[in-house]
Amino acid sequence: MAKKRNRKFIFVIGGVMSAVGKGIAAASIGKILSARGLSVNLVKIDPYLNVDAGTMNPIEHGEVFVLDSGLETDQDMGNYERFLNRDLGPADYMTSGMVYASVIARERNLGYGGKCVETIPHVRDEVVNRLERAADTSGSDVSVVEVGGTVGDFQNQMFIEAARVMHLKDQGSVIFVMVSYLPVPGTVGEMKTKPTQNAVRLLNSYGVQPDIILARSTHALDKKRKEKLAIWCNVSPENIISAPDVESIYDVPLNFERDKLSDILLKLLKKRPRGESDLTEWKHFADHAHNGKREVKIGIVGKYFDTGDFVLSDAYLSVIEAIKFSSYELGVRPKIDWINAKDIQEGKLNVTSLSQYDGIIVPGGFGETGIEGKISAIKWARESRTPYLGLCYGMQLMTVEYARNVAGLEGANTTEINPKTKHPVIDILPEQKELMAKKNYGGTMRLGAYPCDLVEGTIAREAYVSAGASAKADGIVTISDRHRHRYEVNPDYIERLETAGLVFSGRSPKDERLMEIAELPRSVHPFMLGTQFHPELRARPLSPHPLFTAFIKAAIGRKQ
Repeated sequence: MAKKRNRKFIFVIGGVMSAVGKGIAAASIGKILSARGLSVNLVKIDPYLNVDAGTMNPIEHGEVFVLDSGLETDQDMGNYERFLNRDLGPADYMTSGMVYASVIARERNLGYGGKCVETIPHVRDEVVNRLERAADTSGSDVSVVEVGGTVGDFQNQMFIEAARVMHLKDQGSVIFVMVSYLPVPGTVGEMKTKPTQNAVRLLNSYGVQPDIILARSTHALDKKRKEKLAIWCNVSPENIISAPDVESIYDVPLNFERDKLSDILLKLLKKRPRGESDLTEWKHFADHAHNGKREVKIGIVGKYFDTGDFVLSDAYLSVIEAIKFSSYELGVRPKIDWINAKDIQEGKLNVTSLSQYDGIIVPGGFGETGIEGKISAIKWARESRTPYLGLCYGMQLMTVEYARNVAGLEGANTTEINPKTKHPVIDILPEQKELMAKKNYGGTMRLGAYPCDLVEGTIAREAYVSAGASAKADGIVTISDRHRHRYEVNPDYIERLETAGLVFSGRSPKDERLMEIAELPRSVHPFMLGTQFHPELRARPLSPHPLFTAFIKAAIGRKQ
């Protein structure tokens, strides 16, 4: 592929502390630039040595977001797709593990011609090459690159060094944005700039000077603090942008544009816009996020909630956002509660307490923790006719529950939990068993986008068609969604489950063994549906996922 000339890069680097919205800032920068008519790609750099995010515990790292390609990535990639309203590719994600693996593989193949391979320049140059390749692959005008972690972290120094060298080669095409936190200590009652001053000095020691500071805080930045930062950080006052806490992350691009951030970025990059900022659709969506008059109450029964004394909702980030998008489209405000499946299983929480919810979701997961609690919740949702949406593991356990309590398959289970179960209604396919036997775990699940044919006269098909899916010449409606799993409905039990009333309304057109969607007919239950794939990964603010919208609509119906 011919190299794209006049590449532009914006590096977003964190200061003071993590988890203050660097990813949302990068996504918002991408959004406001695309609203000016520029093509933008967003790149996430994660400093860890894992080759991808797939082997990490969600409690430690948050949700694993899967791209169409099947690459398992950091949850920030989900925010990028949601803000840009388009799919991103594998070139838009990078980890230290990927970089080092490539360099070492090349060295083993004499790709460096017998040279002594070193961090500088070889590892650094691999980073630069990957960033340039991502820009070329997307054909973008501007690449917005988020460097994971915070300035001062040993792990991300190589990536900042790569950005420094890129800036040195072409200073008009590379700019730096620091997202830094300004605390307001309760005992002091005053916003403090010193931590950000120190963060900028540390970044300066790497040879990098920020062009823009996004001042994150609980409060808006006042004139005095802005002047202080400008003097001590050597940044123009107009390039210091106030970024206070907001009710919704989807307000951030709008706040940035009030301070004309896109104009500042374009001026620094010497890039002409292709029109005035057009965030009309986005503003309409953001208004919906605030204006829902009615409330719909959703209970998420899961396991990845405990992190010390705190609740980690990031483990189900895409599920939460998908609920919001569909709720806003239908004019309601979602109230989401976390229900720990272990509490139901251990008798600490009576399953009948779920009667307060208008809808129940069992999301994806792995392992045996809280499994019987989840199955009890699914049984209660089925018998009480409460709208239910099962995602991946939630579909598998819905099938187990139905097999046990309706199809008469006593002791039915998934072999993930009980390899010796008499009725393995959920099992692992032979090709996956071979991988597991070899302990080949990383990147070997069924990953990424796969097609699914929808059965006529089903809730699933109706939902997708209502959202614009159309039939082909042969009358078949085929959709595509993203997967992340090893276990499947056991083909040996499909006929028995169907005879008992379970409908497999989505099937793989490429492999007749694979059941993609299971549901109960509307005559039996208003909405009882599970997907083997993860529909939440395709939900966007401006295009909610059809199945989540159908689920929320059913939940509203129950409330009424």
